[in-house]
Amino acid sequence: MTLQEQIAYLTKGCVDVVRESQLRAKLERAATSGDRLIVKVGFDPTAPDLHLGHTVLLRKMKHFQDLGHRVIFLIGDFTGLIGDPTGRSKTRPPLTREQIEENAETYKKQVFKLLDPESTEVGFNSGWLRALGSEGWIRLAARYNVAQMLERREFRQRYDAGRPIAIHEFLYPLAQAYDSVHLRADVELGGTDQLFNLNVGRDIMPAWDVEPQVVMTTPLLVGLDGTEKMSKSAANYVGITEPPAEMFGKIMSISDELMWSYHALLTDLSLAEIESLSARVASGAAHPKQVKIDLATRIVTDFHSAAAARTAAEAFERRFGRREVPTDADERLVAVPGDGRRLTAIMVDAGLAQSGAAATRVIAQGGVRIDGERVGDRFRVVAADQPPFILQVGRRALRIRPGSAGATASPDGDPADVPGAENAVSARAVKPGGR
Repeated sequence: MTLQEQIAYLTKGCVDVVRESQLRAKLERAATSGDRLIVKVGFDPTAPDLHLGHTVLLRKMKHFQDLGHRVIFLIGDFTGLIGDPTGRSKTRPPLTREQIEENAETYKKQVFKLLDPESTEVGFNSGWLRALGSEGWIRLAARYNVAQMLERREFRQRYDAGRPIAIHEFLYPLAQAYDSVHLRADVELGGTDQLFNLNVGRDIMPAWDVEPQVVMTTPLLVGLDGTEKMSKSAANYVGITEPPAEMFGKIMSISDELMWSYHALLTDLSLAEIESLSARVASGAAHPKQVKIDLATRIVTDFHSAAAARTAAEAFERRFGRREVPTDADERLVAVPGDGRRLTAIMVDAGLAQSGAAATRVIAQGGVRIDGERVGDRFRVVAADQPPFILQVGRRALRIRPGSAGATASPDGDPADVPGAENAVSARAVKPGGR
């Protein structure tokens, strides 16, 4: 690649590059000297499993590997004891040493699904942070002041609201910064929520006569629900160790709009290739479903194999591609006020979900369809004047007929107090297509 092509490849999908001119200079110097750039990414082992959201950074690490640079997968076994305050409105409970060690071992096995094990260095920051000792930590803390720490949004919000900020939380960005000093990092990668921490590294490195690192951030991957960032707590994630068929099905559940972000962040396609695909879909030359199938195939191939991806695609087509909307599903009349009602509430009332949380989860997992079309919006509202529709949840289906807000249902499930209620039948879930 030319220098400009390298920069385009490395910065694809990035939100912040601080600064691109310095990245260019470092790449030019590396090309002249033959030395590799040191690229550092830190992961605190806060959970045992990784999901596709984590792999946005892993893929960017792979891009540096592709160009021959030295990539360090840094496990924050020491910083995990402190607890990253990023995104927290209160102090994060620190992990135990046992939890950290167990999760770290799992991470080491999972990252090589994407990274090249032969050219990836795995490090643990306890090796140098524990060795700093009391005097070293005092000297490190002297490099930053409280006013600078309060520039961080989470700290400022908690300070202004009178919520506690534990002193040890200030140590987290300093510890992460010292990792860069110790490793003499040329580049540090992180999510957009890590920008403050990464810039602390840039700020303090000159105090140790180390050239400031280039900071590069990637977006936080939006989850299957299309609204919140991918996370286990939001039940909108795709785990990288999930079976191929499950991974494939979840990816197929995302919206047509969201799939372009997934193309940019979860594949090695260039921006020009993605723009070309988007243009073909917009012109009608390509069907969005087929483009999404190709996306799911690429991702499953990365984490399993090409054969597993083909099998998953075939299974998906058998299960969903030729599914017909059932015509003989029993009907259920539900109460819908004039301003509409959440689909999740209707699912609970119709006996298709045990609770609102359960309804939200099954939508996030791609298991809900309206008239054969997959529902991706967990906040979807059904209008009072919406015509009857077939609501499918997994293998169960009902014809839902919105009624007035005063509709009620008898204990056995028959609607009452609504004109025409006598024509409705009890809610009995049937398999799609009557099969």
